[in-house]
Amino acid sequence: MSEARQGPLSGVRVLELAGLAPGPFAGMMLADHGADVLRIDRVRAVSDRPRTDVMDRGKHTIGLDLKSPEGVAAFKKLAGKADVVIEVFRPGVAERLGIGPDDLHAVNERLVYGRMTGWGQDGPLAPTAGHDIDYLAVSGVLSMLGREGGKPTPPINILGDFAGGGLMLAYGVLLALFERERTGRGKVIDAAMVDGAALLFSMFYHGVQSGGWGPRGTNLLDTGAPQYDTYETADGEYVAVGSLEPQFWDAMVTRMGLTDLPDRHDRKQWPALKSRLAEAFRSRTRAEWEAVFDGSDACVSPVLSMPEAVTHPHNVARGAFVQVGDVHQPLPAPRLSGAQEPDLSPATRLDDLTSWGLSPEESEKLRSQGVLA
Repeated sequence: MSEARQGPLSGVRVLELAGLAPGPFAGMMLADHGADVLRIDRVRAVSDRPRTDVMDRGKHTIGLDLKSPEGVAAFKKLAGKADVVIEVFRPGVAERLGIGPDDLHAVNERLVYGRMTGWGQDGPLAPTAGHDIDYLAVSGVLSMLGREGGKPTPPINILGDFAGGGLMLAYGVLLALFERERTGRGKVIDAAMVDGAALLFSMFYHGVQSGGWGPRGTNLLDTGAPQYDTYETADGEYVAVGSLEPQFWDAMVTRMGLTDLPDRHDRKQWPALKSRLAEAFRSRTRAEWEAVFDGSDACVSPVLSMPEAVTHPHNVARGAFVQVGDVHQPLPAPRLSGAQEPDLSPATRLDDLTSWGLSPEESEKLRSQGVLA
């Protein structure tokens, strides 16, 4: 039997249907803050070994054959005890399996049914395949990313999959749970990565349409400006410069000992100013520049590798990372005052499903049939 977890979502029960990264990320966001998340894997995918993937932390897992009538019936029993289902199939797949929103609301009208896809539940692209880069492309976001004169460059798969998808789905779950307190009924959430990616760029749409935001790589915040870019240091490392405001710029150039610089307010002077800064930053190592800017408001920071970030003094002081087994990983965010330390242990198989509505006898029968791992 799964023990009660601590956190603001303590008591919220989530069934997470196994899928690619955005689904587990949404489940992780909920588990991080106390939800009891049960991941439903394929039968063959479950073993006695804990799942060490960071996005499976704090969860339990079982293997269930959802292509069998017995597996579907068992899933409906689990859903009867759940508050949330996270589903990441293409539109129509859950309905064909018999576990769509109507199927599950028939056994639990309070259930929040969270659906996440790339293109959404409707529209001409809904039935087609895609990946993060495609959703960014169609949302207009990808056209904004990259350096001047270069091709559009996706930032790995962060904006579509994780921010536009998983995080938006977790947010939608919270909205639906909040509304359920008033209505007593669960909502169906249509979380589309193409929608979420577009929403993340809300502040830029007016600028693009009004002409205030130019082609990619030529603007203040997209590496066009010399005061918002990265520069190589003498040892082949990099520093990040974000000295946008006058007082921060003054602090930077003063500590660097630079004078007679081109006017940073004149866009025509940006290439010459970038060249001066690049030459100056190449004169010292990254560590030396860290010492120069230590304690200042110059907004110059070292570009750290992920292993380096774990040991940076600021992150250490805040306890921003924790080691679970052999894996360093970020602590849950945001932080809530008075919250107890979260359970970040690797996901383990849940054998006793009594609290989820399946008796030991039912579970054993399903195991003997090969329906339950």
